[in-house]
Amino acid sequence: MYSIGEVSQMLGISAHTLRYYEKEKIILPDRNENGERIYHTNHVQWLQFVLKLKETQMPISKIKEYANLFTQGEQTSLARLKLLEEHKVSIENQLKTLEETNNILEKKISSYKDFIQKN
Repeated sequence: MYSIGEVSQMLGISAHTLRYYEKEKIILPDRNENGERIYHTNHVQWLQFVLKLKETQMPISKIKEYANLFTQGEQTSLARLKLLEEHKVSIENQLKTLEETNNILEKKISSYKDFIQKN
């Protein structure tokens, strides 16, 4: 079991972010007898997944939609699959754009190096 501070430190995010995720029902930590948030390993793993989705530009609204579907149970598996497949297409488009940009940058850098070396 982990406190909000421990999870915050483990994941490199603020306690404020964790409280926001709870407010948005992206994560639902347990509470102890004093009302303090208690996170378990499965919460941490879920948050790691959420952070990866965010890093790959999934909108918070889609993350909330996925979390909501997950809490509804197995009958939402098809909807969750569709949501993740759509996001995968988005990531593949990002990768293509990054690769194209990287190629342009390599050419530009090479051009500058050639120019500098000649002068």
